[in-house]
Amino acid sequence: MGTPYAGHMADRLVHIVDDAEVLADAGDLTLVVVLTGFLDAGKAAELAAAHLADLSEGKVVATFDVDALHDYRARRPPITFIRDRYADYEAPRLVVRALRDTGGTPFLLLAGPEPDTRWEGFARAVREVVEHFGVSRTVSLGAVPMAVPHTRPIAITPHANRPELVPGESPWQGELRVPASAQALLEVRLGEWGLDALGFVAHIPHYLAQMEYPQAALVLLEHLEIGGHLTIDLGELREAAEITEAEVDRYLSTHDEVGDVVRGLEQQYDAFREAEANGSSLLAGDEPLPTGEEIGSAFEAFLADLDDRPKDSDDDTSGWDGR
Repeated sequence: MGTPYAGHMADRLVHIVDDAEVLADAGDLTLVVVLTGFLDAGKAAELAAAHLADLSEGKVVATFDVDALHDYRARRPPITFIRDRYADYEAPRLVVRALRDTGGTPFLLLAGPEPDTRWEGFARAVREVVEHFGVSRTVSLGAVPMAVPHTRPIAITPHANRPELVPGESPWQGELRVPASAQALLEVRLGEWGLDALGFVAHIPHYLAQMEYPQAALVLLEHLEIGGHLTIDLGELREAAEITEAEVDRYLSTHDEVGDVVRGLEQQYDAFREAEANGSSLLAGDEPLPTGEEIGSAFEAFLADLDDRPKDSDDDTSGWDGR
């Protein structure tokens, strides 16, 4: 299964369960990484991870020391108060599960909250997992809010630590300086250690970034099938995406002022794509893009309606619940 990295023993941030039986037939093993929090607009990556976990009965093969990585005061875990006592504390977990795709191919899923501290130590710990289980490639999934309309195809930014690993063409031309993430650093460090890593980031309409957006999870998993050499049954997720799309369209049909803003985004998006295709300019014109505040304020009532709708309603169109 490979030789564990022994330089620092990953600072004891990870405990690996050597379960050869679970991965006995894994000749070409993919590690999927989903770290929720910063890089997860629309909970797209979280929904994708939940869908992957539901594909088969998985077994935990590695656990990370969350106490050493999590800032509890910045991201307080939920706990239930029942009349006169506390119960059901939901502790954050960062674990690696051995799963199988729809075709029976084994793969690993590392999922949980993005570490708040010790990113370098976390990267070394993931390296230990990769080398211990003989992982062929690490694939990360993420999502960011963008000034794009939901009525156009969801764009994906592919990336990798070797040019030949990049699946497809990136929509970005040039250089961007962006805030770092633990996933981004992990990809860089794995490349420095000679280990293959790639990933996909979905572009989420910024006015829908606070709600669950299964459309983006669906697109992320479609790209994972290619980049991760996996086969994934996406039927249930497609149904959830259709429900959410119908909810948004229903809201737009009764709120003209919001529809006008979205149509403005569509015009900007189409002009940008046309200019890009012609090679004339990457600018869509002189008209300003609607701001996140303009669109977000108009959608507040819509999101409140989704949150308030009873889950057992006869007209349950609240969408994918991530379970």
